[in-house]
Amino acid sequence: MHNCCPSQRQAPGLNRHHWWRDAVIYQVYVRSFLDSTGDGIGDLAGVRAGLPYLKKLGVDGIWLSPFYPSPQHDHGYDVADYRDVDPVFGDLAEFDLLMTAARRLGIRVLLDIVPNHCSSEHPWFREALASPPGSAARARFHFADGRGPDGGEPPNNWHAMFGGPAWTRVTEADGRPGQWYLHMFTPEQPDWNWRNPKTPAEFDRTLRFWLDRGVDGFRIDVAAGLFKHPALPDSDDPEADARTRDSVNPLAWNQPEVHDVWRQWRATCEEYTARDGRERLLVGEVSVPTAREHARYVRPDELHQAFFFDLLGAPWDADAFRKVVSEAMQDIAGTGSTVTWVLNNHDQVRTVTRYGEPATGGSGLGAARARAAALLMLALPGAAYIYQGEELGLPEVVDLPDDVLTDPIFRRTGSRARIRDGCRVPLPWSGQASPFGFTSGAEGAKPWLPQPEYFAEHATDRALADTRSFWHLYRDGLQLRRSLPQLGEGTLRWLDTPPGVLGFVRGDGLVCAVNFTASPTPAPASGTPLLSSGPCPAGVLPGSTAAWWLTDL
Repeated sequence: MHNCCPSQRQAPGLNRHHWWRDAVIYQVYVRSFLDSTGDGIGDLAGVRAGLPYLKKLGVDGIWLSPFYPSPQHDHGYDVADYRDVDPVFGDLAEFDLLMTAARRLGIRVLLDIVPNHCSSEHPWFREALASPPGSAARARFHFADGRGPDGGEPPNNWHAMFGGPAWTRVTEADGRPGQWYLHMFTPEQPDWNWRNPKTPAEFDRTLRFWLDRGVDGFRIDVAAGLFKHPALPDSDDPEADARTRDSVNPLAWNQPEVHDVWRQWRATCEEYTARDGRERLLVGEVSVPTAREHARYVRPDELHQAFFFDLLGAPWDADAFRKVVSEAMQDIAGTGSTVTWVLNNHDQVRTVTRYGEPATGGSGLGAARARAAALLMLALPGAAYIYQGEELGLPEVVDLPDDVLTDPIFRRTGSRARIRDGCRVPLPWSGQASPFGFTSGAEGAKPWLPQPEYFAEHATDRALADTRSFWHLYRDGLQLRRSLPQLGEGTLRWLDTPPGVLGFVRGDGLVCAVNFTASPTPAPASGTPLLSSGPCPAGVLPGSTAAWWLTDL
């Protein structure tokens, strides 16, 4: 049952109203997608060359990781200039060519914007370092005097997300140790002061710069951040703040003033939509403790969407998945938005490995569970985001040598725990050996991170030729989303199922069932079989398998 119905409605066009509500967006991690210049780093021309592949896959749009000028201390999330292209990725002319090609293919383009912090090489921060304490230049950031008799202790006890203290002391113009500045990630990423009116004004100029070049919206990094408690007090539990990459320090994240920013950004997008009828999208990276708090970010006058990470973090367990989905449908869909589902991104262990598969090429239990989870996500009401390489079934590369690791978490902590390089290894496109068609350089050209030999089993050319591959499963699922009216919208109804089996029916008669156990079970519904994540005999749902049916339940 790995077949797919032909499409019965037109693929979404650029003028489709509220296109974002059930859109499927493909995350392009630019430096690892496709290299056009032979330097071993992916670029915008490579993205443009890969657009036909993404059109064939059937996604509605792409989200591009940061390609702005940057010293690359955190691979572009340390932005030195928000309104240009780093030469390693191309230039503005190449960006315009990419936009033209994407528009021609009906693929929308979202940019990654980083409003919580910038690069320590940003001109405004360099000016702040050269200016005295109390200056207007320093007021754009969070500078403060240290504690202790000589100011040698940080202003508070906050920890940075990537390890170490959240403060760095500067050397003043006269050569003496001076004030400290706040950086919730790395010292190379100073946090903006959003209470300073110059900050929102500068980002308004940035939004308009890219909207004028035709982009369809923005993915907002650290969207629950921006504002810090104005008194910068000590955290009650700094050790807890340091144990996770998620935004948990309530003094530095999820401050009430942040919602005013999203209202203004939403108004800017509505202004552009009113001009030409093309609806622009704001989707936020919102890390907050509960679905109810998450829902506050997607109220009608704020962000259109916010990534719902609870599905990504749920263990492989039917009850856990049901709880996550139910809470999202109750709290988020109730705002008038739709839930934005994700199973992976550039910061997380790849799904095949996370679900229990060692990095041995992707076959086995982890791969079966990852395939089933993909069908589950694509059947849920709302939008979905797919991280590049998930459609190839790529596993996490867990054995990268220390000397090639680039993640600042590794540099800051000395630990390989939670590092993100393993999910960022460049994609394999063709052939039997690295660089697998990723780079067009001379023989011997090397990708910026080494690709393991087993990537040959996942190369795009092999995936397209094998109808049993992850790629065909994703492509067939995306085709079915279009063929069934309003599959991405609406609600779901849970089915009575045996323990360890999750099943629900959508309003259009689609049934999705997932067997989270290792043993086969009778299928929870009858009807016309549409698609399954693995071999699925009539009337049976094998272990670690998902299936779709059309039924009259």
